[in-house]
Amino acid sequence: MFANFEQKRDLADIFIQVKDVDEQIFSVLLEIFRKEKVEDCIGYLSDNGNQRHLEQSILQGKNLTKVGTGKKLQNIHNNMKKITDILIKLKVHDYNQNDYSTEENQEFIKLLIKSIKDEKLCLEFLQFLVHLTSIDKTLISCGSNSFHILVKMKVDLRNKNFENIKIQNTSLVGAHFVRCNLSGSEFNNVNISGVNLNGAQLFNCKWINLRIQEINKLNGHTHFVQSVCLSPDGTTLASCSVDKSILLWDIKTGEQKAQLLGHTNSIHSICFSLDGKTIASGSGDKSIRLWDIKTGEQKAKFDGHNSIVYSVCFSPNDNILASGFFDSSIRLWDIKTGQQKAKFDGHNSIVYSVFFSPDGTTLASGSGDKSIRLWDVKTKKKIAKFGGHNNTVYSVCFSPDGTTLASGSRDYSIRLWDIKTGSQKFKLEGHDETVYSVCFSPDGTTLASGSADNSIRLWDIKTGSQKIKLEGHDETVFSVFFSSDGIILASGSADKSLNLWDVQIGSQKTELEGHYDSIYSVCFSPDGNTLASGSADSSIRLWDVKTGSQKIELEGHYGTVYSVCFSPDGNTLASGSADSSIRLWDIKTGKEKAQLYGHTSGIFSVCFSPDGTTLASGCALQSIRLWDVKTGSQKTELEGHYGTVYSVCFSPDGNTLASGNTDSLIHIWNINTGQLRIKLEGHDGSIFSVCFSPDGNTLASGNADSLIHIWNINTGQLRIKLEGHDGSIFSVCFSPDGNTLASGCSYGSICLWDIKRGKLQTKLNGHDGNVTSVCYSPDGTTLASGSADNSIRLWDINTGQQKEKFNGLSSCINSVCFSPDGNIIGSGSQDNSIRLWNNQTGSDIQPSDKNLKDDLLQFQTPLLQHNSLTVPSSYTILLISRQAIFQAQGALILKGKFENQQGIDLRKLLKQKGSYILDS
Repeated sequence: MFANFEQKRDLADIFIQVKDVDEQIFSVLLEIFRKEKVEDCIGYLSDNGNQRHLEQSILQGKNLTKVGTGKKLQNIHNNMKKITDILIKLKVHDYNQNDYSTEENQEFIKLLIKSIKDEKLCLEFLQFLVHLTSIDKTLISCGSNSFHILVKMKVDLRNKNFENIKIQNTSLVGAHFVRCNLSGSEFNNVNISGVNLNGAQLFNCKWINLRIQEINKLNGHTHFVQSVCLSPDGTTLASCSVDKSILLWDIKTGEQKAQLLGHTNSIHSICFSLDGKTIASGSGDKSIRLWDIKTGEQKAKFDGHNSIVYSVCFSPNDNILASGFFDSSIRLWDIKTGQQKAKFDGHNSIVYSVFFSPDGTTLASGSGDKSIRLWDVKTKKKIAKFGGHNNTVYSVCFSPDGTTLASGSRDYSIRLWDIKTGSQKFKLEGHDETVYSVCFSPDGTTLASGSADNSIRLWDIKTGSQKIKLEGHDETVFSVFFSSDGIILASGSADKSLNLWDVQIGSQKTELEGHYDSIYSVCFSPDGNTLASGSADSSIRLWDVKTGSQKIELEGHYGTVYSVCFSPDGNTLASGSADSSIRLWDIKTGKEKAQLYGHTSGIFSVCFSPDGTTLASGCALQSIRLWDVKTGSQKTELEGHYGTVYSVCFSPDGNTLASGNTDSLIHIWNINTGQLRIKLEGHDGSIFSVCFSPDGNTLASGNADSLIHIWNINTGQLRIKLEGHDGSIFSVCFSPDGNTLASGCSYGSICLWDIKRGKLQTKLNGHDGNVTSVCYSPDGTTLASGSADNSIRLWDINTGQQKEKFNGLSSCINSVCFSPDGNIIGSGSQDNSIRLWNNQTGSDIQPSDKNLKDDLLQFQTPLLQHNSLTVPSSYTILLISRQAIFQAQGALILKGKFENQQGIDLRKLLKQKGSYILDS
């Protein structure tokens, strides 16, 4: 039974009691507990003899800040007694009995965090409690709840040693365990959705009954996956593809069981029979085939038609198969004889979907003619026609009770229909592209949908509201299907993969800060501690670079924020937006200082002069304007481009401005005279980004032609072309020393180039969408990147590893920028917002595992130097994204167990995420 609110409130008072305890006592206690092999911490501390031993050990310790000098034994004694008393109170408290990560406890957790967040000793004590789980099994719940609170508080847990901890019945959603040592740890019934395990050490772990949204990613098809279907017993997943094959998968192991070959064209649809013994398939080769699941052999082929088959569906009694055709017809087939029983005509376009009602008396069909029709299977007559969609209907599905029909359409909407009345019950909106598939859960409470926006969404049928958005596919989701128990959702995509999701975990609420749309711009503050981001959600946000937490949100724009830029002194942030305005913001207060009006179209780029007195802006209507920052008045307008100005950049001395445009030209302007100095010609498409080298002698430009050009500003000559990207280059940025150029492209990759040699140094992968902005920190150790995948990532330049991914963004990031001191990162996003983020130094920290060397000696050749093992040079260290994404790139896994609540082995998922399974 859960504690009442008064009991819970006492918890804050208990934690606050540690504020006068020296934090180094915690590490000394843990060392002694382990050395003495203590199993009962409270019993050990309560023994007078042990107390004296502990006090002497602490007295002999070095660098104790509040105790341990001179003869302060009494002070040590008091501190030890305080810790013992606190542990006694916690052991009998509800905090050590129940799960405080549940939804009903979240309001209390917020209050608890508010009361202890400024007490450093409380945070150290929470970590002490986590470590005690490796020593005293009677305090496991206490330590598990403490771990949850640390994650909720976004305490920096990276590079920590959590060997042998035992965590149970809690949620660690979104935790950052980058380069942590979790060897020997035991997790039981822990939600690890969205956890970052990049670079972590996971030797001999026992992780069981795990809760995680993403269960598995199955790769085997060589082209789009068109349809997925789970067997009635939930053990087998079938998938079909444009590659003409049907693959059968073992749900538990993720292994491919069989490949069914015979079709000579794309397979559009598959369906299991109710007894699970047969699969039906419909293809572009104009055939319908039945397959024996046990043998993998073709049982039958239905002929008698001359049209592409888009959909097949078994009747509930397995006697009839319905099919929808390119020729607008629907046909019913007798399974036993293979003969056509009936043909339904009425649609005026392709029939993309057919679905039987649960009692088998009615067939629903969705078509390219925008309509849904209901047919009486017995009389072969049309019962009803539902009109409402404004475009092609790609999918229809009956609810388990047969009272509701769901439909997904090219008009981006899902509609729920009352079967009896034919009226529309709900219109579900949220997808940004065509909805290709809809599927009810077995209990009828949830509807899943797959879309061309690459996402899967779960909807509450009673309210019509969206419950959760699942992201993991890189391209269109063509098919979704629930398991018979409603726990697993399968999805098939144009990215050639199938994903398995734990839907029960997916429905749990997780509050993440951030943008709601694409991020177009990120920018570090001059001190490097804050990152600003601008988004399509109309907001600007400032982020703490060290923790990834949002410091402030700047609201005022009512259109996409395409560009953000810090002033050289770091006190002001400028933003340019699709609403045609430029705004200046006070970083300390978050208040708007000024609005600069003059442009009559969207502003794609803003840039401060080196002395901070002038702001340059480029817009969609060919013009560049220079503004007096102090007065807000326009100083001059530079004319000469014949298209949208995507990028403007001042030279380091402030005398020259470079601009890039859709007319394929780069213009170099004299700021003092306002005259055009020179035009740089050589690109074949729009120029999205220009950037001066720190010495002002070189200009880099990124273009839609996939090339980066390096120009000599003094002569106007093209020095070199950098080739290596596969798509448009949206952003280029020089390192502070001018030796390296970073570039972001349309395929999610970032390239680092050696400017002197003109060679590619390394490629940073991690983003799932266009990289729209890259920006170096002032000290050159960190690179920030913003992307259309709605995330901001920080990369360690020294190691090539991704340092951080900021959670909280749900829109494309257009621009990122460091503040002059490197402490702040600014970002501008497609959600119309600007955000500021706090930064950290970005220095590489060596792995914290003291036993790493000994553990790896079992290999004849040191593992990290083994020729057959290529440890990735880059992985995410901090992710800012509203969607928690499970990551495990570069993690080292040796032996152990990793299973979810359905007993599915997650080591395959970990391997797919980039982990190294050392004992495989």
